[in-house]
Amino acid sequence: MDTFFSLGLSRAITDCLAREGITTPTRIQLKAIPAALKGADVIGRSQTGTGKTLAYLLPLIHRIRPDDGGVQALIMTPTHELARQVFDVLRPFAEALGLDAVDVIGGRTIENQLRKLKRSPHFIIGTPGRLLDHIRRRAVDLTTVRTVVLDEADQMLAAGFREDIEAIIDETPKKRQVLLFSATMPDAAVRLARKYMKSPAVIDTAPKVTASTVEQRIYMTTEDHKFKLLLRHLKEMNPYMALVFCNTREEAHQIADRLAEATDLVVDELHGDMSQGQRNQVIRNFEKARIQVLVASDIAARGLDVEGVTHVFNYGIPRNLEYYVHRIGRTGRAGTKGLSITYATPEDGLLLRRLERSIEETLTRYNEKGEILRVRQAKPKRRVVTPGMYKPTKKKEHKALGHNGRNMRQRRKKDPSAPRGRRGR
Repeated sequence: MDTFFSLGLSRAITDCLAREGITTPTRIQLKAIPAALKGADVIGRSQTGTGKTLAYLLPLIHRIRPDDGGVQALIMTPTHELARQVFDVLRPFAEALGLDAVDVIGGRTIENQLRKLKRSPHFIIGTPGRLLDHIRRRAVDLTTVRTVVLDEADQMLAAGFREDIEAIIDETPKKRQVLLFSATMPDAAVRLARKYMKSPAVIDTAPKVTASTVEQRIYMTTEDHKFKLLLRHLKEMNPYMALVFCNTREEAHQIADRLAEATDLVVDELHGDMSQGQRNQVIRNFEKARIQVLVASDIAARGLDVEGVTHVFNYGIPRNLEYYVHRIGRTGRAGTKGLSITYATPEDGLLLRRLERSIEETLTRYNEKGEILRVRQAKPKRRVVTPGMYKPTKKKEHKALGHNGRNMRQRRKKDPSAPRGRRGR
């Protein structure tokens, strides 16, 4: 049986893992940790909730030199929430091993971050925009960085951070290790990684795009009936903790208000129109199970790792289909079972088919009554063959129609001297 110690991690790190209740490596950790410990560049893809964060954090912690000055590890994430999650995962190891880490994200005062950066921490975790802001202020020196991590790089590229990412990486030494981890790996993310990598180890432990622990359902409805159906499902299923994803901030705010008025559930909202302090407070309350239903925009699709989420409701199919994978990945984490319900209208037919192609699955469709809809496949059209129609097969058409005449073409192949018909006689 593989253990973290057998992967090459120090006894001090494995002891910290044991105190956190983590004893068995996941598939992505089994493959990524040894490669990263050797100093190799790594491109890793794995399903959401399979331990990608520890897959890159543990090798970083092992390779950090506590007595050396300067920043040694730089971790970039697309959102404040994901940066905070990574920082929280790192915190117990840093405290136990005497390491210094700073999270650098927007929504917090510059002055406080400037004071922390003066300590020259071993780890810096942040979003590209705020990191670049500190670089331009000359508040951070990245010339001592040994490893750069791009966490969910595909989302950073989708958010338009490519130039910022490249500017930040260019501030680090040319001899550095680059690690890229994500649940999805579009070509743009791979191209970005390979620009700064040398013979990377490519690790893919996600044969399926979506986690097998999540049951996925599509409920066909209309815009007028969608909210009533959501209400009914919340009452009937009575989830322990649920996330309701909306495509816009305005819709998230509206649905949260309507749910709070129509039910006795504890409902709150999370979206980009809220300040960072407000968002942090909502996330803390959700983590402590003080909120039963959290209505969110896609700001919560990544970086929200909360135990106990049993249901995910997609109020609409996300226009960026990659978000679907991350939305439903908020449930069914670490081997537990989860249920994902997506509401689709007749107008969503094309988008729904594109979604199924992107995740390489056919999703079960239900009507509003909960009955499974069986989509009838069109019967293949039978081709009617008429005499004389050319048919490029070995069996000649006149034979197939029961004609017993001689096949002159076959006869000529056997006897080239045979007469070629009436012409020329």
